[in-house]
Formats: sequence, C-alpha cells, structure tokens
Amino acid sequence: MSMRQLVFGLIITLSLSSISHGQSFPDFKQAFPDTLKVMYHVPVAMRDGVNLTTDIYLPTADGKYPTLLIRDMYTNGSSAGRQKYAKFATANGYALVFQSVRGRYDSEGKWYPYFQEINDGDDTLTWIAKQSWSDGKVGMFGSSYLASVQWLAAINKNPALVAIAPAVSPGNYYRDVAYPGGAFSLLSRASWGIGLAGSRTNMSFPIDWVNGISHLPLENLAENVGFKVPHFQDWLNHPSYDDYWKPLNLEARATEMAVPALNIGGWFDVFLRSTIGSYQTMTKESASATSRNGQRLIIGPWPHGWNKSSKLGDVEFGETSLIDTPDMLIEWFDYWMKGSDANSNLISGKAPVRIFIMGENVWRDEQEWPLARTEYRPYYLHADKSLSDKAPTATSGALNYDYDPADPVPTLGGNIMMPKLRGPYDQKPLDGRKDILRFVTEPFTKATEFTGPISAEIYASSSAPDTDFMAKLIIVKPDGTAFNLVDGVIRARYREGFDTPKLIEPGKVYKYEIDMWASSYMLSPGDRIRIDVTSSNYPRLARNLNTGADFAKTSQMKIANQTIHMSKQYPSSIILPMIPSE
Repeated sequence: MSMRQLVFGLIITLSLSSISHGQSFPDFKQAFPDTLKVMYHVPVAMRDGVNLTTDIYLPTADGKYPTLLIRDMYTNGSSAGRQKYAKFATANGYALVFQSVRGRYDSEGKWYPYFQEINDGDDTLTWIAKQSWSDGKVGMFGSSYLASVQWLAAINKNPALVAIAPAVSPGNYYRDVAYPGGAFSLLSRASWGIGLAGSRTNMSFPIDWVNGISHLPLENLAENVGFKVPHFQDWLNHPSYDDYWKPLNLEARATEMAVPALNIGGWFDVFLRSTIGSYQTMTKESASATSRNGQRLIIGPWPHGWNKSSKLGDVEFGETSLIDTPDMLIEWFDYWMKGSDANSNLISGKAPVRIFIMGENVWRDEQEWPLARTEYRPYYLHADKSLSDKAPTATSGALNYDYDPADPVPTLGGNIMMPKLRGPYDQKPLDGRKDILRFVTEPFTKATEFTGPISAEIYASSSAPDTDFMAKLIIVKPDGTAFNLVDGVIRARYREGFDTPKLIEPGKVYKYEIDMWASSYMLSPGDRIRIDVTSSNYPRLARNLNTGADFAKTSQMKIANQTIHMSKQYPSSIILPMIPSE
C-alpha cells in the first residue's frame, strides 16, 4: 500500500473539530448550585493594559472561596464542555474563573502561542487573589494548551497559585511540540499551528491536509493553504534548539517554579516525554520542599484525548483503564486548597506514581520513576533480522534500504494528536514496504514486563549528508497481529545535540542515540518483540530531503541509501527497561 493511499484512507474524514483539547469528564452530570452568581465578560487588565475577557462563577453571592482557573484558547467558555467545568467547580464549593487568552475570541491583544501566557497567567492569578470573593488560593486544571498555561503561569512563583493539575502537557516545546528528535512535527504543527491556531477563533477551513501538507518548500506551506501565520514561520525558522526555544523549556526552569502538580499523561500521548520530564525535574529541582514533595504522576493507556475510551486504535485495554476524573481532581484540590485530609495515592505519604501496565491491563502504584528495580537490557539487531539479548560476535554485518522522500513510510499509529492516526495499530498495511528493516525476537516463554524509558542505539551510514533514522517498538502476538507501542527519531545533523547541528560524511558510520520515550507492557507467553528501523514517518514528521540544505528552504530531494550496521564493532540495539518478576 502506498503512503498516499494509507494516509488518505486514515484521515480523509479528519476535521479540526474532531481534535479533543479538554479535560475528560465523561460522567460528570452535576448541575449549577441554585444560588449561583455569574459575571460574564469581565475585562481583566494585564500589565501592558490589554484586557482579557473573563467569566466568573460563584457558588453563592457572598463569601470567600478558593478559585479554580481555566485559561483557554479553544472556546469562549459558552460551550457545553466548558460550562461543565464551571458546574464541576461550583458544585464542589469553588469559584470558577474562565478566561480567553490574549488574542482569542473577545480578549484583546495579538495572538501568539505560549510566550504571552507567562505574564498573562501571573497577572490573572494576582487579580483573582485581590477579589472580594476570593480567599487568595487558586488552582488550575485542564489539558493540552489548558495545561501549558498552568506551567507557564507557575514560572513567576505567584503565591496565589497553590496547586495545578496539568494533563497531557508539553514541557519542552522544542523537543515535544515542534522538533521531536530534531525532525519537525509536521502534521500537528500544520493542522494546529496553521488551521486551528492561525485565527482568533477555531474556524475549520476546507483544507486538504493530505495533499496540501506535502507542499515544498515548507516555508511556503501556510501561504499555500491560504494562511499567513507568523508563529508557524518562526517555528520553521528555528529548527535547532536556540534562544527562541529556551524560554519554553519548562523542564530546565523547574527552579523557577514552586507548585504541587498532578501530572497526568498517556502512553500514546504526543507529550508523554514531557509529562514524565516535568514530574522528574520538579521532584528534584523545584523551588520549595512542598513543591518537590507535592509532585504526582499518573500515566494511563491514553492518547492526547485522554481517558475517553477503553479502546485505542486496534487494542482494547478494558474498563479499568478509565479513571474518575472529577473525584480525583476534587480530592487533589481539596487537599491543597481546603486543608482536607485525604487517604489516597494522591496525597503525601502515599505512592507518588500510578501507572497502567498494558498487556496485563492493571493499574499499579510505584514510589519513583524510573522504577528503582529496573534492569536495563539491550536487545541486539542481527543481520539475519533476529533480535536477541545476545550481542553480535561477527566482525561484519549490515543491512541496507533506500529511503526516498518522494515515497515516505506513512504514519500508522503512535504518540500523535490526530484521532484517526494515534495509538496502537496493526502494522500489517506496511508489510510490503522495502524501506523498513524488521527485527524480531523468539517468542517469550513466560510473562515478562518492561516499564520505563526506552532508547535505541543504531550504528548507521548513509549516502546523504543529512537524513533521519527511526526505530519503532512493536508487540507481535501469536496470531500474527503486530501493533506499535512507541517509536523515536533522530535527525542525523543533531546526533551530537539539538543545539549543535553538524552534517554527516556520506559513507561514514555514526552512532545514533534515539530517544523512544517510555512505555509499560506485560508480555504474555508466545508474544514477541519487533523493532522496525526506517527513515520516515509521514505526515507525522516532515520528510528529510537528504540534501543537507537548510530546513524548509528547498524542494529538492534525493534518495538516500541507508546501511544499518550490526556487528561486534557496531552493536546496534534497543535498550529495554525490564522489571524482574517477584
């Protein structure tokens, strides 16, 4: 099956309105209190004089309340989904403040993602704390961009911000949002950055994201589909990790934050790496002991639209894979904002980490991440296409394939936003492609778990001065079903660091370290592990055109002959976090 046929079949019905950007409250049916008081479209002035439109929901007309704050770019607060947040807050004794961020809907100012939320969030927190109905304590919750604004507001250590609950949130905007592994996240940045975030409101335009997204050079892509979007052009103009991205590396700014956080992520979420990274850096480096001890991590078998369904892609994870979001959040905020005692895994003295073990399909509490008992075990690629924990002993061994940017490997599953593509899918539609090398283990004879960070070390050479190498971890079931768990990429020029691009010498062997983020899976007897190695994943990632030219500036491309080396000298492998059986 060709790339065009597969991608077209998967996303022909995709529209921007199908992308979920909200908190998951699937069963919340409570109503507003009878004594509710509402104030719509209150102008709140920022430090530069720009007014942001803000709605206020109070449980009663009088009294002082802890406040839950939603800062949103996706709606003006009038939709049923957003009204549900106000019902949730006020029904549980909280005021709810809903604000449209700068430049969106009725809020004044110029819209530009991310950067403006640092000061605007801080100013909004200060404003809430001064109101007659506020007890001075503010919590924030929400997912995706609604989670981003929580971390960005926390940078100034505003004393009013008592606790946050960011779900499926980026934390390193270069490595997660724009350039995972140094390769541009084309599908999400184009559909979100151009089509969704390219206007004041969420307007859906008749854009062909299959053919239109293939336009070259990429620097003209937005104009080609009818938009002029400054932030999208800025993303393209900064393909390396530089001063543009540094303010948005929130993991590196943990010392500037002092807020307890309930970090919620999904094994198939596009921002999984940062959910884990934020938890780790805040636990070690945040500015107060309360904050360091107040970090919690929950990871379920979910995509970016988290906690919506027990089935994702081609895999059913069971009803226990879903959690009770409202009860969890109330427990969290009541503890930090009302001083309520709570006896659960969310609160101090209990397990700070809760993860869903796929395959076994159970939740488990842990004391740390990564798990202290982890045994990191390399599984080596062999020239006979086997995968084993035995290192190669031969002095030579290699396999080749040609990577043609004009016919890239189509995206089929993974940690992405798009509903029709994300999650675990049977990889059979890709079986006929010759530009994928597949390495598979013998069947496991007993139940075997791996949980934790996963990486690959690939020794490779290329005929091109720059190219991409990718690794995908796949579970092969006894019936032949082969579904993806996680994957990773490295753009060759960033092999020594994302801030130090260096072209490669054609024909020279280099070691490429591929961050495949993390996963958790319990293998059953008869299961096998497969590693696919290739050089494209389109349209999730922009194609490397193999010319070594500056990114996004050219439409010229050439075929690259790729050689994966696997010998005693060049032991290509994937490193799995194996968990010893008890």
